[in-house]
Amino acid sequence: MDEKERLLKAKIPGEETGIQVKRTICDICCPSFHCGIDAYVKDGQVIKIEGTADHPVNHGLLCPKGLANRQYIYRNDRLQTPLRRVGPRGSGQFEPISWEEAYQEIAQRLNAIKAESGPESVLFYSGYTKWYRPFLHRFTYSFGSPNFLTESSSCMTSTFLNWWVTTGNPMCSSDVARAGVFLGWAYNPYYSRHLAALNVEKRKAEGMKVIIIDPRITPASLKLADIHLRPRTGTDGALALGLAHILIREGRIDQDYIDRYVYGFEAYADYVKQFTPQRVEELTGVPAEQLEAAARMIWENLPVAINESAAPLAHHRNGFQNYRAIMSLSAILGCFDRPGGQIPIQFSYNYLPGGFPTREDAFIMEHHDRVKAPAVGAERFPIWNDFIHEAQANDLSRQIEEGTPYPIRAMLGFGMNYRISPDDARLKNNLLKLDFLVNTELFMTDTCKFCDIVLPACTSFERSELKSYGGGYLYLTKPVIPPRFQSRSDIQILCELARAMDLDDQLLRQGPEACWAYILQDLPLSMQMLKEADGPVKVPGVTPYVPGTMLERGLNTASGKFELYSLAIEKHPGFDPLPTYRPPYEDRPDEDLPMVLSSSPRLPNVLHSRLHKVPWNRSLRPEPTADLHPEDGDRLGIAQGDKIEITSHRGSIQVKANLTLKAEPGVVCFYHGYGEADANELTDNEILDPYSGFPSYRETRVSIRRV
Repeated sequence: MDEKERLLKAKIPGEETGIQVKRTICDICCPSFHCGIDAYVKDGQVIKIEGTADHPVNHGLLCPKGLANRQYIYRNDRLQTPLRRVGPRGSGQFEPISWEEAYQEIAQRLNAIKAESGPESVLFYSGYTKWYRPFLHRFTYSFGSPNFLTESSSCMTSTFLNWWVTTGNPMCSSDVARAGVFLGWAYNPYYSRHLAALNVEKRKAEGMKVIIIDPRITPASLKLADIHLRPRTGTDGALALGLAHILIREGRIDQDYIDRYVYGFEAYADYVKQFTPQRVEELTGVPAEQLEAAARMIWENLPVAINESAAPLAHHRNGFQNYRAIMSLSAILGCFDRPGGQIPIQFSYNYLPGGFPTREDAFIMEHHDRVKAPAVGAERFPIWNDFIHEAQANDLSRQIEEGTPYPIRAMLGFGMNYRISPDDARLKNNLLKLDFLVNTELFMTDTCKFCDIVLPACTSFERSELKSYGGGYLYLTKPVIPPRFQSRSDIQILCELARAMDLDDQLLRQGPEACWAYILQDLPLSMQMLKEADGPVKVPGVTPYVPGTMLERGLNTASGKFELYSLAIEKHPGFDPLPTYRPPYEDRPDEDLPMVLSSSPRLPNVLHSRLHKVPWNRSLRPEPTADLHPEDGDRLGIAQGDKIEITSHRGSIQVKANLTLKAEPGVVCFYHGYGEADANELTDNEILDPYSGFPSYRETRVSIRRV
């Protein structure tokens, strides 16, 4: 082997090999990270990837999802051209068409439906990924529709709603670096949000105490926990109220802080009197003495930082109030907007807090005055509707079926995946009733198979993308390879569609760069500076937020304070202004369906169904497998590896059994996203949280039998 062959085999960049290292980001999972990637490129092909060492978020680290980007980009089922359906819906029969033909048909059909039935009859849906959402959101309002729907109707938006209701601000972060005790509620970063583990590991080594609250035994509980509390699934609110009971009983609260900054404490304190350690043990299964020990550890090691975890806590019919009960602890302990506690943050761009303001909201809302109809879910979920400028997607099936308050006739989707929805068979059947369906995707998904037009999208390696990062960073990425086949970036598609549809929106019609320049116009840097940079750029003049600033200014609530008793909720009869507890669905006995299905935990190697067809990722858990406690296995005659049938009142699926002591007795934990065993065929679109509209993925009543 000569020297050049040796260098090529080792993938060493340089003139001799023709290999270049180009920088981009991983855009497979949620936008909170979007880690930096060094792409090794030869002849327009990515041949190797590594994490970017000096990226301000991942510092060279990549998770199993990020490490699989090369196989993800080059999956053999990438969409190659725009497609038009030629067979029956669901047949997967399409013919290639040009972009011009696709745009012409979409424009003609959507504009005709708008003229006949009003703009509200058209849905605009965003699934994964989320990078283009400000553009699609603006597009929706420019068209005149109220119906911007996203998968966040089941994801992070419940957290935003909690903080809007309680503090008048969309989000908080936990200040682990200055905390004395970390309350890791549903905290399992070794399977999801991997980078979140680093600060907790570091601070624990320095002496910070860690309490993990999780029904399951997890890597976090084994590696980090000084105390592991294991409440029964869905009873987290009772546990939080029990901790509050002890803290108030022992006088271990910050009364001066409460008097100055908290509204409704007296009513809240009166309510938590009933949550004695003994009653909490009955409700949650957590021993009373363990609850007392946890409360003592908290007050002896203040301040307390609480893990922000949207999905595990929110995916119950009582999820919103449970979440409020948990975060109320930060108020009575004087740790909201204080060093070492929960620090309020505001988004700079696309769900990320860069520490600087932009005109993103003005960009999105500029043409909102064209909207004349209520959004899907507005009447059914009034608290959601008061605070969230999105339709609640989990009410979509009902509205299509009933046609009230108006009919739905069409959908323009980007990454729309009906399989992530509760009772997804019902949603699919309802989408099939629509007159016109479009989806934009990387791959021929099950959703694409029943659409009328399918558009091929780019990966993050094939486009430019604007990102903000904490610490004052902005990043305008560059394509590291040409778009595969005829794929285009989502925002290029949106801007070109705006022109094809003759949308009255001059800014969108000008293209992505004009839109980004508008959004960033108040910052002391230019688009040219971002384009010339080879990585994230520090925005000049950005200074860290000073904890206490928001408290002193007054919160954006009716009382100007942290509201334990919500005046925003009080406006709606039938809803509880206090963070009251209601038992979860599984507390109701059902002889035919005696167990509980928890259907939405994460695996470290996949996200929804996006990576199950990537060979490396699929190899880590090749078959659909459900976790069962050995006690349940013995009772049901199920051994390791047996095929089992999981049945709800919605249907049945068959998977393999994995018996593990890490599981919660009485609960079967199944990982969603497998097309051949779809967990959401079992879940119920009617069992929704009345405050947020979120689905109860983690409390479906089921029976289990050995096949």
